[in-house]
Amino acid sequence: MRRNKKERQRLLQDTILSNPFVTDEELAEKFSVSIQTIRLDRLELSIPELRERIKHVAEKNLTDEVKSLPIDEVIGEIIDLELDQSAISIFEVKREHVFSRNQIARGHHLFAQANSLAVALIDDELALTRKSTIQFTRPVKQSERVVAKAKVTQIDEESGRTYVEVNSFVGKELVFSGEFEMYRSKKSEKRME
Repeated sequence: MRRNKKERQRLLQDTILSNPFVTDEELAEKFSVSIQTIRLDRLELSIPELRERIKHVAEKNLTDEVKSLPIDEVIGEIIDLELDQSAISIFEVKREHVFSRNQIARGHHLFAQANSLAVALIDDELALTRKSTIQFTRPVKQSERVVAKAKVTQIDEESGRTYVEVNSFVGKELVFSGEFEMYRSKKSEKRME
């Protein structure tokens, strides 16, 4: 159903407010208009392009700092982080991440995004992956954006283990899930030193 410009722009604003990571292509499909129409609407409404929106959300949401590894070693861009609780990262699948014959992302990139997010989530200078159980639920193609959401499910200070669950999505579709058992230095030992 085609909407008039005013109504489309109002719905466009609402959509971007609820999901700042939505692409112009996804918006064009949703509103049955061209990508150029979406770009013109965004321009009229002073809504920045996706990259700027992601940057803005990241600056607003990164209240904690990664302790366990340098931020440039995290695969993907962390946009939200609460140490020992939850984190979100975005990974843009580019030509160098896919098989040339079918443009499907190599699995180790999706694993690396999830694993480095699980490491970054640990509120400790020492964090290592001890064990992981992973599942790929559908192939990811070039130009798709993978949003990984990690949450701590359990912290066992006695053994120095933290359990992290990571689910990765393209749009609303689950493409990867993993459970990570992370090793961290024992907090009780730190307090005694």
